[in-house]
Amino acid sequence: MTSKTKLGNELYQNLGKLFYAMAMADRSVHINEMEKLNEVVKEHWLDVDDVEDEYGSDAALQIISVFDWLLEYEKDSKEIYEEFEAFYTEHELVFTPKIKSLAMSTSRAITASFYGSNKSELILLGRLQLLFNH
Repeated sequence: MTSKTKLGNELYQNLGKLFYAMAMADRSVHINEMEKLNEVVKEHWLDVDDVEDEYGSDAALQIISVFDWLLEYEKDSKEIYEEFEAFYTEHELVFTPKIKSLAMSTSRAITASFYGSNKSELILLGRLQLLFNH
């Protein structure tokens, strides 16, 4: 696996963390949020690049795999968001304007999918916006 492919896979894994943290910001993940994530990944993220995972599948599908794994093990939203933030800070150049824009719109779609965004989700969206625009 080339370093570009490895970094591409890590990018998608960390986006999975970001979207999980968004969905879990209110301490629960609703089925609507999971369905919205699956829909957005299939409609938008699969076309971002041609990076594949070690099995030859589109690496963007790792977003869903990581999200599902974190949900299964009921990981803490704050801790997972901080892991994403650390990855972003270390690999900021991987986050092109297109990826940042798509990450923001995906985050908004997830948080709005179940009775709109609540206070904890809005705070996290604000943190993400500040992180991307610093």
